[in-house]
Amino acid sequence: MNGILVVNHFLNSNKFNELHHHLISSAKQMNINLTMKTNLELATERAQADFVLFWDKDINLAKRLEKEGLPVFNSSRAIALCDDKARTCIALDGIVPQPKTLIAPKCFFKADMSEFVTRAIDILGLPLVFKECFGSFGEQVHLCHSFDEIMQHITEKPFILQAFITEGAGMDARLEIVGGKCVSAVKRINENDFRSNVTNGGTMCPYEPTAAEIETAVTACNTLGLTFGGVDILENGMVCEVNSNAHIINIMNCTGLDIAPIIFNEITEKIR
Repeated sequence: MNGILVVNHFLNSNKFNELHHHLISSAKQMNINLTMKTNLELATERAQADFVLFWDKDINLAKRLEKEGLPVFNSSRAIALCDDKARTCIALDGIVPQPKTLIAPKCFFKADMSEFVTRAIDILGLPLVFKECFGSFGEQVHLCHSFDEIMQHITEKPFILQAFITEGAGMDARLEIVGGKCVSAVKRINENDFRSNVTNGGTMCPYEPTAAEIETAVTACNTLGLTFGGVDILENGMVCEVNSNAHIINIMNCTGLDIAPIIFNEITEKIR
């Protein structure tokens, strides 16, 4: 079986390289020939393979590969829903619990959002969480205690404002879902930041999720159309974020479980 691993040409750090090489090595052990291609290379090439493992967020490329008849995992639709935090909230609204969220109105340049921010504070209270719609590893996410603090983070980029969940500060559970089943989970804790991300100084330990947490995570992934994904759940059971291509190396180092073979098994079953 031949597959293509799609990665971003412009993310060339040890963190990403380690993950990419691990996926290729894991595939090889399962008799899968996984060839790595960047989104820049595929912008001018036609891909040929039995499947595509799309470890990037270049949604237009994913859509193009699907139109050319290639099975893409995760799908372009699922990646798009996860990549945009506003779209994630809308898709999951009324289906799984989430912090109360307000989506900033669309603008085409940096505009005066003071009226929206004032209304949001009245509804959500302070402090509240400011999140740019696009970002990973907890970047562009800020805990804001005042009107001015919110305003200083606003640019022309789309953003959401969320109610701050006190019991979720610096702590959450990351559940890895593959094929509608929870295959691994960790508890993430950061005593120095309200964001639990390991990249921001957090730590993790193996975790046995509750039945309710598993049901929430599986429902979130199924709703978003994910073959595999990482779901972050706060202490009160609310979904904080869903990742279409979570960094599985940290979880493997913590739990000893390699999720990559499970992902390849699921892909193999789907394309048979």
